[in-house]
Amino acid sequence: MINLNSTKKIHSTAKNLTVAVGVLLVAGFPLFAGPSKTVQKAKTPVPVALPKENANCITEMEVVAAQKAWGQGIVEIGKVYSQGGDYVDAAAKHINKFYGYDLSLVLFKPTLASVDQFRTSFDSALSYFVGGNSVFPEDKGFAIKPWSAVRWKNYGIVNNSCNMAVAMGNYWFTPAAGGSDTKVEYTFGYVKGKDGELRIVVHHSSVPYNPN
Repeated sequence: MINLNSTKKIHSTAKNLTVAVGVLLVAGFPLFAGPSKTVQKAKTPVPVALPKENANCITEMEVVAAQKAWGQGIVEIGKVYSQGGDYVDAAAKHINKFYGYDLSLVLFKPTLASVDQFRTSFDSALSYFVGGNSVFPEDKGFAIKPWSAVRWKNYGIVNNSCNMAVAMGNYWFTPAAGGSDTKVEYTFGYVKGKDGELRIVVHHSSVPYNPN
C-alpha cells in the first residue's frame, strides 16, 4: 500500500532541488567542482626598499679632510705673503671656501683675540687672518706669521645629528722661520654647503691653560 504522504514529500523535495539547481545555474556556479586545472604560480616577493643613507650626512673622513685642507690654506696664505703676493685676496678666498658666512651665522672665536673675541662677519674674520683693519687694532695677521705646517689631533668628532659635525682637539702650528710649534685647542662645527663641501659655522680656538 502506497503512503501518499511519503509520495508528496518526495515530490516536494525533488521540486526544491530542481529550483535550487536552477538558481545555481543562473548564478553561474558549476554543478560539480572537479579538480582545478589552473596552477597558481608562486608570487614573487616584492623587495622591501631600505631607507637610503642621507647624502647630506657628514662623515668623520670628510671632517678630517676639511681640517687638512684648512691647514694647507693657512700655510698658503703665509706663502703668498712671504712672496709679496696678494695675501689679502688669498685669505678672502680661504674664508669663502671654508667658512659659512653666506649660509648662516658663524660663531668664530679666534685664538689671539681678547678685545673683539667673536668674529661673526666676513670682514672681522679677514682682519684676524691678515690684519690691517683699523676697526680691529689688536689683529696682527695670524695667517701671515707665517706658518709652514698645521697638524691636527682630534679628541673626538660628533656627527649624531647627520646635518652637522663637531670636532674637538689640539692642533699645532709650525713657524716658517723655525722654532717650537704653537699648540692650540679647538672646537670646529661643520655643515655642508650647496656644493656638498663642508663649511665651518663654529670655530673656537684658545691656548692651553697655564696656571703659572
